Amino acid sequence: MEHQKDSKESFLKERASSNKGLLAKYVFFFCAILSIVITGAIIFVLLSDAIVFFSHISPIAFFTGTQWNPLIKPEHYGVLPLITGTLTITLGAAIIAVPTGVLTAIFLSEYASDGFRSIVKPALEILAGIPTIVYGYFALVYLTPLLSGVLPTIRTFNALSGSIVVGIMIIPMVSSITEDAMNAVPNSLREGGYALGATKFKVSTTIVVPAALSGIISSFILAISRAIGETMAVTIAAGKYPRMVNLLKPDEAFLKPVETMTAAMVEIGMSDVSGQTIAYKSLFAIGLTLFGITFLMNLISNFIKSRYREEYE
Repeated sequence: MEHQKDSKESFLKERASSNKGLLAKYVFFFCAILSIVITGAIIFVLLSDAIVFFSHISPIAFFTGTQWNPLIKPEHYGVLPLITGTLTITLGAAIIAVPTGVLTAIFLSEYASDGFRSIVKPALEILAGIPTIVYGYFALVYLTPLLSGVLPTIRTFNALSGSIVVGIMIIPMVSSITEDAMNAVPNSLREGGYALGATKFKVSTTIVVPAALSGIISSFILAISRAIGETMAVTIAAGKYPRMVNLLKPDEAFLKPVETMTAAMVEIGMSDVSGQTIAYKSLFAIGLTLFGITFLMNLISNFIKSRYREEYE
């Protein structure tokens, strides 16, 4: 009787465990399908309204035009000023975030003690939790006046302040993903370097970093994608002045206001234009362009990660 009781309890436990596993499977499946449906719905909305826009405005005129002015007559729908403005902010942010994030990751992965890392890493990741509008007002109220003391020709709204705050925002992404990639490198590679007489700096820069290169490059691309899609911080700090930016002239490129694609979408969305006008439909054309750029960046990141990833036994 005791043996039958134990067998029955064991059977019930296995059945309950199996039911929990089956429930978890369906929940995960539902979440996966939901994410695909939401993504598909977003693409459908962007495409349906963008097609209406392109039925009135030539795609060639849209992608090659150098004037953007959809709200005041005569209207112009050339997206190039918005693209160059976006790329200016992204380039400036990458110059700040990439080296800072990589050096921070090297320190946390190779030099910092476990106790110090447990304090510094969460503190660093707090930067990613600060609302972006706070970054924007910080740049406008504090950063730009500070820069004006060094650069007298800087405007109140400028690309440099926007680049700096966006760069600060994406540092945690670069450092966190880079550190994870470096921590995945087996210690045997480090020990082999030390056995050959290499210093910690030499091991970190010539063994660990190259071994984690695929993850590091992926962090760069994902962080850049994040910078491309930034909205409120750039809108407040960099202004809303669509112009063609010449990156060969940094003083003109970064010290004057620019308008990014996201800022233009905010401006159109908050205006009083009718939802059936071409000006309003241009919002979705910009969104589709932005979606295409970020999607391409993610594809490149996945390709690099799969193509150059090192596998260790």
